[in-house]
Amino acid sequence: MPEPQQTPKTRSLREHLNRIIFEFDTPAGKAFDVALIVVIVLSVIAVMLDSVDAISIHYQHLLKGAEWLFTGLFTIEYLLRLYSARQARRYATSFFGVVDLLAILPSYLSLFLPHSHYLLTIRVLRVLRVFRILKLARFVGEAGTLRRALNASRYKISVFLATVVAIVVIAGSVMYLIESPEAGFTSIPASIYWAIVTLTTVGYGDISPQTPLGQALASMLMVVGYGIIAVPTGIVTVELNRAHQQSLLLAKCRSCGKEGHDNDAVFCKYCGNALGEAGDG
Repeated sequence: MPEPQQTPKTRSLREHLNRIIFEFDTPAGKAFDVALIVVIVLSVIAVMLDSVDAISIHYQHLLKGAEWLFTGLFTIEYLLRLYSARQARRYATSFFGVVDLLAILPSYLSLFLPHSHYLLTIRVLRVLRVFRILKLARFVGEAGTLRRALNASRYKISVFLATVVAIVVIAGSVMYLIESPEAGFTSIPASIYWAIVTLTTVGYGDISPQTPLGQALASMLMVVGYGIIAVPTGIVTVELNRAHQQSLLLAKCRSCGKEGHDNDAVFCKYCGNALGEAGDG
C-alpha cells in the first residue's frame, strides 16, 4: 500500500524529528539521547523503590504518579519514533524497537494484571544506547564476534549439556535408591534437583545424604562438577579466538576500504591506519 502524500511542511517535520531522535552526531540528537537515558534511569529507580515496602507505604502515590509520567513520556517518544522513522516497520521489528515497546507495555498491563508494572525494569536495556552516544560502536563489533563464537559452539555445548543431563538423572536416581525420604530424597525429581545443585557446586544444603554410600557418591559428583565447569569455558574460548582471528582477516579498513589483512594485524597494510578506526579524512 503506498504511503499517503506528504506536504513539504510535514516532510520537513519528519526529517527534523528523525535527525533529533535517530541521529547522534548532532547537538540536538546527543542532548535527546542523554536526556532519554537520564529519564530511563530515574524510571527504573522509581520502580525499584516502589518494591520496598518501607518506601512504598509513605510514597505510594508519588511513585505511582512518577511511573505513569515516565510511561506517558516513553509512549509519546515511541509514537514519535514510529512517525519519524524512514522505515517504521523496520524500526518496530528491530531490537531497540521491540525493547522500546516492551518498556511501556507493563504499565498498561498492570491495569489488568497486578504487579506486572515491576517488569518495567526492562527499560534498563534502553541504556545500551550509551554505546552510540559515546561512540563506542566498536564494542558492538566485539559483541558480534562473541555471538559468532557462541553460534559456532552450539553443537558442542548441546552435547555437553546432554551429557550433564544424563549424569544428573543417573546420579539422582541412584541417590534416591540409597537415601531415605527423611533425608529429603522423597522422589527421583527431588534427587535430580540435589544432583544438579551438587554437580554445579552450588550446594544449598537443603538436601544432603546421610549414609556413607550416599556421601561417597556426593563426593564423586562434587569432584566431577569442578572438572565439568571448565568444559564449556574451554569450548567457547577456542571458538572465540577463532572468530576473532576470522574477524581480523575479514576486517575492512575504514580508511581505504581494503580487506585481506593478517590474523594478527593491528594496522592496515595498505594505508597504515589502525584497523577499525577511520582515517582523519
